[in-house]
Amino acid sequence: MKEQEWDLSALFENKESTEEFLKTLQTEAQEFESAYQNNLKDLDATGFANALKHYENLLEKISRAMTYAQLLFAKNTKEAKFYSQCEMACANIQQHLLFFEIEFKNLDAKKQLAFIKKCKDHAFYLNNLIEKKKHTLNLDEEKIALALSPVGVGAFSRLFDEHFSSLKIPFEEKTLSEEEILALLHNPKRKIRKKSQKAFSKALEKSRPLLTYILNMVRKDLLIETRLRKYDKKESFRHIDNQISQESVDSMIEIVNANFSLVHRYYHKKAQILGHKLKDYDRYAPLNNESITMTYSQALEEVLKTLKAFSPEFHKIASKAIKEGWVDSHPKDFKQGGAFSHGGVPSAHPYVLLNYTGNRRDAFTIAHEFGHMIHQELSKKQGVLNMDTPLTTAETASVFSEMLFFEHLKKGLKSDELLFMLAGKLEDIFSTLFRQVVMTNFERRIHEMDEELDTKDFDRIWFEENQRMFEKSVKLTKNYHLWWSYIPHFIHSPFYCYAYSYGQLLTLALYGLYKKSDAKEFVKTYTEFLSLGGSKSPKELVSMFGFDIDSKEFWEIGMQEVRHLLEEFERLLACKEN
Repeated sequence: MKEQEWDLSALFENKESTEEFLKTLQTEAQEFESAYQNNLKDLDATGFANALKHYENLLEKISRAMTYAQLLFAKNTKEAKFYSQCEMACANIQQHLLFFEIEFKNLDAKKQLAFIKKCKDHAFYLNNLIEKKKHTLNLDEEKIALALSPVGVGAFSRLFDEHFSSLKIPFEEKTLSEEEILALLHNPKRKIRKKSQKAFSKALEKSRPLLTYILNMVRKDLLIETRLRKYDKKESFRHIDNQISQESVDSMIEIVNANFSLVHRYYHKKAQILGHKLKDYDRYAPLNNESITMTYSQALEEVLKTLKAFSPEFHKIASKAIKEGWVDSHPKDFKQGGAFSHGGVPSAHPYVLLNYTGNRRDAFTIAHEFGHMIHQELSKKQGVLNMDTPLTTAETASVFSEMLFFEHLKKGLKSDELLFMLAGKLEDIFSTLFRQVVMTNFERRIHEMDEELDTKDFDRIWFEENQRMFEKSVKLTKNYHLWWSYIPHFIHSPFYCYAYSYGQLLTLALYGLYKKSDAKEFVKTYTEFLSLGGSKSPKELVSMFGFDIDSKEFWEIGMQEVRHLLEEFERLLACKEN
């Protein structure tokens, strides 16, 4: 199959039509403001339900325009000017809508209850607004914050993206993108891995002053936000958004930190197989001597087979995505790095960005992002206010899809091949589970200090936290001190990373349940779970499977699945040696 590109016409035909749309939307938002500002308290329940429907419709229109601008920018970061124009226009439009949620939060409790009873489909959303009241500023203050957002921390986020998307790294008489150079860390030749690590480190070294400044601005922004909105801790806003307690997060992180010995066990075995002490650039070295590659067509075919075996409905969504331009598949100049699935808007569909370079890990990335896409497509019927899930459950579908893909690829493998596959899966789990907690540990330490930090501070803390994960199983080189500086989550979404760990452990527990359950019944419950989107709390959603996310035992269930995989790997290795 040839390289795929997005068809953005489901959103807008072109930039000009988007600009016209935004002009009309500005007028519509002003009319909404004139009709309802200072009047919510005088509405009856039916009047409020109509206002809420109108409000949600306007939010979807804003989201449509921003989605188009974001995707155009992701596809080509030279579209920064248009993206900035749309961002400013949407911020201006949102100024006229800010009053709605604030006024609802300030209604008397009796009125709020009457409105919630009338708007049952939005009960969870409205109750959340009441919960967030103590962290909301007054209307004028919120307007100022919104007006400044495009030139605040969001501007540094954009600067970070533009810097890395334009980065050209010299390597063996070629210039490579960030994605391409990092892919070489999976190369079977140690010399190539070492050279790629040095080349990328050199590029990071040149950018250190800029990247240090950007991270310090993110830290300062979060400090100001925490004080203004009266959060208990700098990470509290994320837990509120994720609809989980601080205690739940602390318990999960504590259990992951307490199980770093699983990482040590694995990498000691890997060093034994490879026959030398591991350095940081050896972490993803394939255990067999041949570079495992899959063409894009092969990877798509295997992912589709996986989905079809699990759920015909999931397969149908993925097939449609491939045929109808929902996917942008390969690296290009000025294209944003990484991979994501953007949920789009309910009246359109999700969009998946990939940077496929041909290794097996990229195939797992397809499975991961298609999991997100299916989740987003199923949940869009909940509408703009209810479709998006908190980060803690947002990763469930993606990681579950990876587990299905892993089990699919395992079938029919010889013991050696299975050993290599298990190694790859364990390394992916370590990246998703343990490494993300390491990143959270790093963030906790850099954000607990209010003063500006210099590059050496970031280097030292990053090195110390990674050393805890690996201990003597992997030697971290001097260059690795710098590798905090390319992690986008630290810039775009502070304290985002633990959600990957949360999602991984939750998914491993669900996958263990799936293996023991009636498949048909599980798929039915799981599809409903995804379709509910963010219309219920994570606690309610997970309880559909009989689990309690506030229980410490719950986290141990997921960790036990990791142990099972490691033990399977160790058994196979012992058989091979005998």
